[in-house]
Amino acid sequence: MLLTHGDLGEALAWARRQCLTTDDELSYVREYEHITLARILLAAHTADRSESAPSAVAPFLRRLLTAAETGGRTASAIEILVLQARAHNAHGDAPAALAALERALTLAEPQGHVRVFVDDGPPIATLLRTLVRQRPNWAYPCRLLDAATQIGGSTGGETGPSSAAMRHELVEPLSDRELEVLRLLAGDLGGPDIARHLRVSVNTLRTHTRHIYTKLGVNNRRDAVRMAGRLNLISRAPGR
Repeated sequence: MLLTHGDLGEALAWARRQCLTTDDELSYVREYEHITLARILLAAHTADRSESAPSAVAPFLRRLLTAAETGGRTASAIEILVLQARAHNAHGDAPAALAALERALTLAEPQGHVRVFVDDGPPIATLLRTLVRQRPNWAYPCRLLDAATQIGGSTGGETGPSSAAMRHELVEPLSDRELEVLRLLAGDLGGPDIARHLRVSVNTLRTHTRHIYTKLGVNNRRDAVRMAGRLNLISRAPGR
């Protein structure tokens, strides 16, 4: 959220407070934090145009990707590949950037992921346009560019999650499982109780919750429930 609001200094301070570094031992528990650290480092490069940042974060992203793939966490792998595409592009390696993005798209297309691409704004939009020129018959990148236009007004504009969530229809619909989690979030059960009810781990529940927050453009449970009410999602049956 700090990066979304352009507060890079506070985002860097957050990373320091969390004692996050690119040399950390990786674990599933801190995967989201480490992916966020990579985002912060790439944003720092954009701000100061240092040549070292993209190359320094590249080995870190490779380690994150290996860990996500080994653990079968496809959603995380897609997000990491998008960041790899940004890092390669920032370092001037367009072929590597396109290869990483194409791999991310191949993984994401069966599930119809949208926000993980369009929320990264102009850098990914530019690469998507290149892919569309190279593979004009591939509909998925075209649909993502259309979604970016819908969210930000243009593929080169800002893609603020809050403004997108205020639309009557979500750009990236919630899955049946996410709708089920959302309805439970609207109740009185705490996180561990919801996880037991769903017969999943607390970490799996956190992953579902994070995806829900991203799709709704919110960052806490209360706002998620409020937004779901506006969009008539809580009463909507799975599959509808």
